Amino acid sequence: MRLGVLDVGSNTVHLLVVDAHPGACPLPAHSHKAELRLAQLLDDDGAIGPHGVDRLVSVVKEALQAAEDKGVEEVLPFATSAVREARNADEVLERVRAETGVELQVLTGSEEARLTFLAARRWFGWSAGKLLVLDIGGGSLEVAYGMDEEPDAAASLPLGAGRLTAGWLPGDPPGPDEVRALRRHVRTEIARTVGEFSRLGTPDHVVATSKTFKQLARIAGAARSAEGLYVQRELKRESLEEWVPRLAGMTEAERAELPGVSEGRAGQLLAGALVAEAALDLFGVERVEICPWALREGVILRRLDHMESV
Repeated sequence: MRLGVLDVGSNTVHLLVVDAHPGACPLPAHSHKAELRLAQLLDDDGAIGPHGVDRLVSVVKEALQAAEDKGVEEVLPFATSAVREARNADEVLERVRAETGVELQVLTGSEEARLTFLAARRWFGWSAGKLLVLDIGGGSLEVAYGMDEEPDAAASLPLGAGRLTAGWLPGDPPGPDEVRALRRHVRTEIARTVGEFSRLGTPDHVVATSKTFKQLARIAGAARSAEGLYVQRELKRESLEEWVPRLAGMTEAERAELPGVSEGRAGQLLAGALVAEAALDLFGVERVEICPWALREGVILRRLDHMESV
């Protein structure tokens, strides 16, 4: 069957269309994206303003039309931290439902981490052993660890690249004091969770998902996306430590000129790099392998598992 996953994230609204059936690898058929940056549209009270809600409704309608055009049988709609943490989340969800017919499932941070872990486990297989999975989104950082398809530990921290950029790095480029303050904040937040994972033992394989990690790996020398999903890509902590001060000295426009960095993500790349560097350092990781599958694929796989069990 042809499934569509509608991901209302902190940065983008992304419809991923795949051809899938239980027991088979989901094959991407179409991708439809719209940059919305919901995490940056919150007002001072933490609510998504009228303009943001109007844009969200419009973009969801466009995604539904794209799904219809591509012959999608079922759409799996979900929302992550930007909607989850908005003060007016219930009103936003009702407006989307009333005007589009879509009932967005709001995932908890733990659910995000667990579904991303499932995707990574299926991608790398059982031979990868104990997995530690890191995922930097626009609104949050997810961490999960385990031996099976369900992680033994999962955590979600409010350390998304978009959220931190909006709240901590107003300058272009930001000042040294701003960067240092964000670095301290990020490391303090991550350090609080390290013990929960370290008591479970050393992972056999550490992987990272998300656009942020992919872009950081690319500027550090990893293969281009055009070379395909199956090319191994990794990011070393040593490379990150070299790149963070360089990124801190660049303007947003200069970062957008780096290989693999999109104009829409260039502004938040520094914050993402600070989170990635801190996570690798505090978890004692020298390198991570980039996983092409993440949350959207996890949602698809969970749906296929459910189909197989009924």
